[in-house]
Amino acid sequence: MDPPGLYVHIPFCKTKCPYCDFYSVTDLSALDAWLEALNKEADMYRDVFGIFDSLYLGGGTPSLLDNRQMETLIKMIRRCFAFTNDVEISMEVNPDDVDVEKLKCWHDCGINRISIGVQSFDDDELVFLKRRHSATGAKRSIEHVVSVGFENFGIDLMFGLPSQTEDILISNLEKALTFEPKHLSCYQLTLEKKTPYGRLKAEGRIKPLSENKEKRLFALTSAYLKSKGFIHYEISNFAKAVQYESRHNKKYWQHIQYLGLGPAAHSFNDNKRWWNCKSVDRYCKDISKRIKPIDGFEILSDEQLRLERLLLGFRTKFGVAIRDVKDNQSFEQTLLRLQRRRIVKVVNDKIVPTVKGFLIANRLPQMFF
Repeated sequence: MDPPGLYVHIPFCKTKCPYCDFYSVTDLSALDAWLEALNKEADMYRDVFGIFDSLYLGGGTPSLLDNRQMETLIKMIRRCFAFTNDVEISMEVNPDDVDVEKLKCWHDCGINRISIGVQSFDDDELVFLKRRHSATGAKRSIEHVVSVGFENFGIDLMFGLPSQTEDILISNLEKALTFEPKHLSCYQLTLEKKTPYGRLKAEGRIKPLSENKEKRLFALTSAYLKSKGFIHYEISNFAKAVQYESRHNKKYWQHIQYLGLGPAAHSFNDNKRWWNCKSVDRYCKDISKRIKPIDGFEILSDEQLRLERLLLGFRTKFGVAIRDVKDNQSFEQTLLRLQRRRIVKVVNDKIVPTVKGFLIANRLPQMFF
């Protein structure tokens, strides 16, 4: 079996982006209490999972932790859990938090993979997204990352903003590649209903791009980065080489077990999935009573696990095993039709989506069932 992955959710942000629907709070007063509670939650799972080969610090904004808090967090995690010698330790970073002193601390703590949330190198787009950094600030932060010696770093970008053109998109990609990142995540802006921008969309005050324009920008991103030698290994993710694909995130897509710590974190083990409460206060109170802060769980049947493998697999270059769809009566006709339309291809014993397939990845399982 593949080693499990460990995720730690740092649920704090200095400011909340109006498009973000991930759980976080802007009140930092409970940060030390959360850190103490996290230590106790880790103890609760000390013997449940095996040796981890990935640790992912996500949020929220992990990079807002000061050096003392970061050192405490890493020491606590290493005290509670065992890791392989080649463990991948990733951290999400806001450009506005980056300075040389912090970077050296992260490096000394063993963090060896940085994901920088630039989102755009266009100042007008950054203003729309209400990011804390400017394009100049983003460039400076990446230069610091390189100077300290982080060889494995990635840049996160967004596409599909209401005013974005193909020229702006290509400009963003070109500027990102000047820093020679090993990884790029290119996410489509999604205006979720419960976010401030989702409500503005519902009121007609923000008009998203048409679906056809979004498809063109997605295809353009894929074609451009492939022409520069990147592997399009998941709908939103590109790596310069196989060794730079996110080891941790691939666990989600390939149904490999993982443990999540912190408010709103999810875990998956065998056929069981559970998730923590979305409240820093409740999280700390539950743990102070030695109660796991679990908000819900589900036991997945064999059929549910198979359908999840399809939903996740069709999002990646790894595809899905033919055996997972072969028992359907119309399997051969469906597969032939999708191949003719260049939506999927067969590689060994896998059905693998093309870029056209990525565009309808969520619908592909329904086509086979």
